Amino acid sequence: MFYFYAFVSILLVGRLYWKRRTSVCIKEEKHDLPTINPQNFITMKKNIPLIILTIACIVVGIFLTVTTHKEEKITRCIAVHTPERPTDQQDIIGLSCPPIDTVRIGFIGLGSRGSEAVRRFTHQKGIEVKALCDLHQAKVDSCQQMLLRAKLPKAAEYHGSEDAWKQVCEQPDIDLIYIATDWLSHTPMMVYAMEHGKHVACEVPAAMNLEEIWKVIDTAERTHKHCMMLENCVYDFFEITTLNMAQQGLFGEITHVKGAYNHCLQEYWGDYDANWRMQYNIGNKGDVYPTHGMGPACQLLDIHRGDRMKYLVAMDSDPVSLPTYLKSHGNTEETPKLQNGEVTLTLIRTEKGKTIQIEHNVASPRPYSRLYQLTGTKGFANKYPIEGYALNSKELPQNITQEQVFTAHEYMPECTKRQLMDQYKDPIVKAMEEEAKKVGGHGGMDFIMDARLIYCLRHGLPLDMDVYDLAEWCSLIPLTKLSIENGSVPVEVPDFTRGGWNRTQGYRHAFAETQKD
Repeated sequence: MFYFYAFVSILLVGRLYWKRRTSVCIKEEKHDLPTINPQNFITMKKNIPLIILTIACIVVGIFLTVTTHKEEKITRCIAVHTPERPTDQQDIIGLSCPPIDTVRIGFIGLGSRGSEAVRRFTHQKGIEVKALCDLHQAKVDSCQQMLLRAKLPKAAEYHGSEDAWKQVCEQPDIDLIYIATDWLSHTPMMVYAMEHGKHVACEVPAAMNLEEIWKVIDTAERTHKHCMMLENCVYDFFEITTLNMAQQGLFGEITHVKGAYNHCLQEYWGDYDANWRMQYNIGNKGDVYPTHGMGPACQLLDIHRGDRMKYLVAMDSDPVSLPTYLKSHGNTEETPKLQNGEVTLTLIRTEKGKTIQIEHNVASPRPYSRLYQLTGTKGFANKYPIEGYALNSKELPQNITQEQVFTAHEYMPECTKRQLMDQYKDPIVKAMEEEAKKVGGHGGMDFIMDARLIYCLRHGLPLDMDVYDLAEWCSLIPLTKLSIENGSVPVEVPDFTRGGWNRTQGYRHAFAETQKD
């Protein structure tokens, strides 16, 4: 359209020029002297509409040039398809199900994470372990011994067959399937469990591509079953306390958050059955393990509770450490195939103009870090490498500052930080901090994660993390890959709620009016 107006403008200007040039040539041939001729004014008046039309075409052409340039900028963002919701379904934001007095659990996958979960659950109240399943009988036997030592009833055993897990999902006396297997088996197990009437809790990451994500969402919406990803880092004592502070406005408006999974796995690669985790890194670019950083960040920004992720950009550095590791362990054949970058960086912009920065690095020797950083209009919080808060003493009550004077340009004194965290300690931590630290599991946050899951199921409450959290946090796996493989261009982040993201205002934990034992 722009080219059409430009062409018309050129024709009109050309016509005016030609008419004027023809007139001048005639005068020169007749050797006319300059005279004031009324006919010239009549001719000029006749050309006014043509002049106006020419100017209008030029203005429209300029406008279209600017808007077309803007459109080109927007279209450089890769569009990602959102499938239509089936006509007989609706979103399940805030889903609550009938209370379950005693939550009966079937465990699938009893490796390091699964067996540790069974151990923790021997300390939970209001549960029964009904089934134990793994490919290897020795792992089932080991977990069975944990139950016996805790004086709990023996659980049904499933092992050996690749499809043994289906029998767990089909077992009628189970309410919750707890999945701790390799990443690629998560989605089939979640879907099958929900289709057989079970709630699901699945280790991270729960889904690896968009097809899996939408399948999990559609199944949860159709069956009205809870589907929660077991993201433990949202229960870290510092992070959940900081979330409580943020929800009470201590940091003002939050504008930017950071998260990461920076953890050198050189000592742990051999612990994964059939080397499945290394194999996934060999075959895939992008942030393949984003949820430890994404979970706390999204809760701070109320994602799908008043805001949503709009688009992201990702890039990575060339892989160096992992190829070296593979060569040193005699795997020279797969070294050239390795896809996952040394460091993967992702920037996300939300619908309401906030930003998120996420990092992934499991290759380089470096201290462990999840970053966890919050920037607000009134203050700042940071967990790694030093836990601290930067706030203005004038904004805090005197019982916390003890008349000390400090600004948000520096971390507050350590004693003040401890008082601040004690005053803003989340009710969840207050209720179970002592037991969580005693039972353990990443310092206690795993225990709290399990306890909150059971608490919400027993009281018929919405879970702390729903199927849309699962989808949003896992979506970085395929979307960062898409961005990197296309020259780090922006990629749209789908609205996994399909329109419901702004209905609930603010992320909050649910609590019952009356407590069960």
